[in-house]
Amino acid sequence: MTMTDRLPQFPLYIPSKGRAQTSLTSDTLTWMGIPHNIIVEPQEVDAYRKARAGTLATIVELDMSYKHKYELLDDYGLTKSTGPGPARNFAWDHSIAQGHDWHWVMDDNIRYFYRYTGSQRLKVKSPKVFRYMEDFALRYTNVGMAGPNYSMFIVTCQKYPPFITNTRIYSCNLIRNDVPFRWRGRYNEDTILSLDMIKAGWCTIQFNAFLQGKLQTQAVKGGNTDEFYHVEGKVKEGQHYATNGTLAKSKMQVLAHPDVSELTWRYGRVHHYVNYKQFQGNPPLIRKADLSEYADQHTETMKVTNVERIDWRK
Repeated sequence: MTMTDRLPQFPLYIPSKGRAQTSLTSDTLTWMGIPHNIIVEPQEVDAYRKARAGTLATIVELDMSYKHKYELLDDYGLTKSTGPGPARNFAWDHSIAQGHDWHWVMDDNIRYFYRYTGSQRLKVKSPKVFRYMEDFALRYTNVGMAGPNYSMFIVTCQKYPPFITNTRIYSCNLIRNDVPFRWRGRYNEDTILSLDMIKAGWCTIQFNAFLQGKLQTQAVKGGNTDEFYHVEGKVKEGQHYATNGTLAKSKMQVLAHPDVSELTWRYGRVHHYVNYKQFQGNPPLIRKADLSEYADQHTETMKVTNVERIDWRK
């Protein structure tokens, strides 16, 4: 297998702001040997190009018209940060213009990816982790979005299914380009897009076999931490989280999908809770009819602990 065959077949995009020196996801992808794109606003292009020199990142300048036409779901317009949604929509269209059927878009604060074996999390250096997720999603006709679960949500030495369907996909999203949706909402755009797809009958796949080591919200300066949470709340001395810094975010989620969302107190702050149980009866994954015998066998390997006997550390 050549190195090209090991790389993701679809482009990777990282919207980023104020983190030229601390773009953790870019560092991780470079360590894994994966070329990727970082989408930044015009005033930060030079800073990112300088800071990312020597990495595998290509700096892509955001078309600022995407901010003006973005569906914010509130009345504040551009008086507040729009969040990463416009850049995510730009990435969507950019990948289509490049002739791709799918694309990846991910947060800029992911520190490593993991393979979960059922007893331990193995830090992944092999770029094939993305190929496996792509390969699996492409075996079905009705998948709109897929991605790895958070490593923080998986307790070692406990058993989990290799994947679950019809739930939210956060922070690292493999998206089918021809679905009739786009990112929307100043906040919670991951949850909103996931629910938009699921309610329309598309399936989402959240992998437990593959995980992302995303840092907790508000743990890294820049990005939404500076744009939203520390502006809209008050940070107490010695704490990362801003009191009420996520209140507006949670209210927007309830506004966008009130039938399945409610305000709650979680993780030491105002949060939102979404009930995905009603989607358990949605249509199951529909396998493509033209899969080869090898494809069928390979799909079944997702159900065991070893997806090929490769060293995920390499």
